[in-house]
Amino acid sequence: MTPVSSIYTQMLDVIAAVEPRVADATRQELTDQRASLKLIASENYASLPTLLAMGTWLSDKYAEGTIGHRFYAGCRNIDTVESVAAEHARALFGAAHAYVQPHSGIDANLVAYWAILNHRIESPTLKRLEKATVNDLTEADWEDLRHEFNSQRVMGMSLDAGGHLTHGFRHNISGKMFTQHSYGTNPTTGLIDYDALRATAREFRPLIIVAGYSAYPRRVNFARMREIADEVGATLFVDMAHFAGLVAGKVFTGEEDPVPYAHVVASTTHKSLRGPRGGFVLATPEYADAVDKGCPMVLGGPLGHVMAAKALAFAEARTAEFETYAQAIATNAQALGEGLAKRGVRLVTGGTDNHLLLLDVSAFGLTGRQAESALLESGVVTNRNSIPHDPNGAWYTSGIRIGTPALTTRGFTAADFDVVADLVATVLKAATPASTPKGPSKAKYVLEPGVADRVHARAAELLGNHPLYPELEL
Repeated sequence: MTPVSSIYTQMLDVIAAVEPRVADATRQELTDQRASLKLIASENYASLPTLLAMGTWLSDKYAEGTIGHRFYAGCRNIDTVESVAAEHARALFGAAHAYVQPHSGIDANLVAYWAILNHRIESPTLKRLEKATVNDLTEADWEDLRHEFNSQRVMGMSLDAGGHLTHGFRHNISGKMFTQHSYGTNPTTGLIDYDALRATAREFRPLIIVAGYSAYPRRVNFARMREIADEVGATLFVDMAHFAGLVAGKVFTGEEDPVPYAHVVASTTHKSLRGPRGGFVLATPEYADAVDKGCPMVLGGPLGHVMAAKALAFAEARTAEFETYAQAIATNAQALGEGLAKRGVRLVTGGTDNHLLLLDVSAFGLTGRQAESALLESGVVTNRNSIPHDPNGAWYTSGIRIGTPALTTRGFTAADFDVVADLVATVLKAATPASTPKGPSKAKYVLEPGVADRVHARAAELLGNHPLYPELEL
């Protein structure tokens, strides 16, 4: 048994002594991930050192505040960990300021929004909230805030065009904080129309323009986004949660790198960056102080053990090996897209030049939910996703979102992804909606006999060539 296997075996034994069901579920999760083609664009596999960093007594310390200015005593070691993580983040992305406390991408986005408001708007209610939490707001407080903000406006990519729910979606807190207007994509090409975006911004005059995406398979010109923001006096906020690894790995450079152009950038540390689940914020010097008020404005106590794991992930991403990995993500996405297209699968925008693809499954007579379930039965893990002007809405959807970061971590090559494309297309072509007394179902499906087993078998061959955590004999 390898030393790292011994560590994890003993860890699971210790957990099992308290609650065996948790140990069993943890062990089974590794088994399931090893046996599945993980194509969820927002998931990856963190390194074993990164995972180990989260299982320490750094979890036991309260550390509200900022480095050197905490509301609890005895935080010198948390200060060190947070300083190291922020130092690596600044160097990795070439940013003036980094704030590594956010617990998730949504938290990071909220920190960004409140920081921009705090920096630009004089609000007595907001000042009061610096000593409270967002959860303390009543509906009357929200009215006061909107009045004090003069109904400040945010403009982000619409959900069905590939944006995220935190970009002003009405049911999200971002849609409650602001008067919101979405920008979409060209109905013919599916691409961002910068001229149309500029025209909308001139008319709407937002305080914040949000750039970035959750399901847009193309790159963004952040220089043009900054020009538009400057023209209307808006702050440019970029959500790079999905493509942070491609920025870190120098796949996105020049005008496709958001950091030189955005006032504030928020991101996750997992997804293409391959770190722990968490978030961070980068900012220009003028926004740094406001960003550092994230706790207690929006966040609870910083998670010292997760910040330690972030430090390791940022350090790993500063290597030549990571740059090679990031380039492989993009190369593999191209191969996957080409493989799907030649097998008759329609791709939104016709392809990809980042890490993800958006498949329109309606041509197969399927909803996204049916396609997602049929693929899962066959050992291919994806997630359903809306496509532009989706007739099936956000629950059933007409699309499937897939990505290459996780399988690229396992060592999959472009040739492997062509086989993956064949497996995906095979399942989609073999699935049909199930019949119900009211007509075709939007959720249930029928898969041709034997297809799931054949796809599982071919997937197992690929996965066997690229084992997950081979150091672990579990």
